[in-house]
Amino acid sequence: MFQSRMKNPAALVPGSFQAIQALIASVQKTGIPPKVLHLAHLRASQINGCGFCVDFGTKHAKQDGETDERLHAVAGWREAPYFSDAEGAAIALSEAITSIDPRDPVPDSVWDNAVKHFGEKQLAALVLWIATVNLFNRANIATRQPAGTPIPG
Repeated sequence: MFQSRMKNPAALVPGSFQAIQALIASVQKTGIPPKVLHLAHLRASQINGCGFCVDFGTKHAKQDGETDERLHAVAGWREAPYFSDAEGAAIALSEAITSIDPRDPVPDSVWDNAVKHFGEKQLAALVLWIATVNLFNRANIATRQPAGTPIPG
């Protein structure tokens, strides 16, 4: 049986969840479509193997109108016809930031493609979003937060 090692760290450190939520709220105010943020979140969570975040992110994406068809295709997004060029650029950036290769951390081709679709402020927000997803992924993986567990609040 998969069992959590402890409560969610954000529930144990006073003010931490609120601080992360404030960062998320700032990112959401930059005009990046919620569907783009959901796709970047889902792809990072898939790469990191965070079942909690895949479950949580998928549910929230569906609440914002995302389709099962697109959600199921995120892992193979390059071969799927469902994503716009901007969505693909965000997913590719999420992959690069999540799977940092020490020889070429975020390839110029990935960065340059993202620049084509997002202004400087939105690109900065997307980088912070992906970094925050990775924070959640790593904290949830380290403490074995099971999928379906309510998030602290």
